[in-house]
Amino acid sequence: MEKNNEIDDIGRNELDREKGPAFKSKNVKLSQLINSLTRRIIGSVYQNRTLHNLRFPFFVVLATISLLFFILFLVPFFQEIAPIKITEITNNPEIKKDTRYKSQISLMTREIQRLTRKYKAYTSGQSYIIINTTENKFFLYRNKKLIREGFCSSGSYTLLQTEGDKYWIFKTPKGKYWIQGKTTNPVWKKPDWAFIEEGLPVPPKDDYTRYEYGVLGDYALSIGDGYLIHGTIYKRFLGMPVTHGCVRLNDEDLKVIFNNLSIGSKVYIF
Repeated sequence: MEKNNEIDDIGRNELDREKGPAFKSKNVKLSQLINSLTRRIIGSVYQNRTLHNLRFPFFVVLATISLLFFILFLVPFFQEIAPIKITEITNNPEIKKDTRYKSQISLMTREIQRLTRKYKAYTSGQSYIIINTTENKFFLYRNKKLIREGFCSSGSYTLLQTEGDKYWIFKTPKGKYWIQGKTTNPVWKKPDWAFIEEGLPVPPKDDYTRYEYGVLGDYALSIGDGYLIHGTIYKRFLGMPVTHGCVRLNDEDLKVIFNNLSIGSKVYIF
C-alpha cells in the first residue's frame, strides 16, 4: 500500500510538471486581458469627464459669437427694413403772423444776400485760379465755369536754418492774391537760401552765379513777395509738397493758365 501511494504521488508530480507551463501561460494571458479592459474602461471614463469639462466653455464661446453676429449684422438689417417715418412739413399761416418769425426770416434773407454778393465778388466773370495746397491741385475758372484742373506742387514746409539766427520755412502763402506780373522764358535769380541749402558761399546780390536759365519753364506769373506760379523740370514730383514756396505746374497746364489769367486776375490759395 505504501508503495502504491508513493507511485501515485510520483505520477501526480509528473503530471503537475507537464501541465505547469500551460497553466502559467493561460494565467498570463488572462491577466493581460483584464489589464487591457481595465485601461479601456478607465480611458473611456476619463475621456467622458474631459468632454464634460470642455462642454461648458464651448457653449460660452458659441453663445458669444452668436451674440456678436446678431449685434453686428442682424440689428442693422432689421433697422434698414423697418418702416421710415417721414416728418411732414406743414405751412402754418399762424406762424407767419408772429413778429419773432418775421424778424428771423428778415435776418436770414439779409445774410443770404450778403453771402451772395461776397460769392459773386470772389467768382466774377473774369478768369481766376484756385490752388489747394493740401491735395496739391489747381482749378482754373472762366466765366464761373471750371475749364481746367490738374496737379501742382506747393511748399514743403521744411525749415532751413543758418548757424546764426536766420532761418527760412519753405511754405506757400495762403489767402487771396492776384497776378502782379507775367513773364515768358523767365530767369531764376537765386536767393541767399539757395546757396546755403547747397552748402555754398553766398555771392553778392548781382553776381552772375545767381542767375539760372531754363529751370522755371516757359512762363511765370508773379503773385508778389517773390512767389511765382511757374513750370518745373521736376515733373515727377507734381502732386507733392516739394517746393520752396512757389507753385509748380507742368508745361501744358502752365500755358493754359498763362493765356487765361491777366494782370489783376485773382488767385485763391488754401
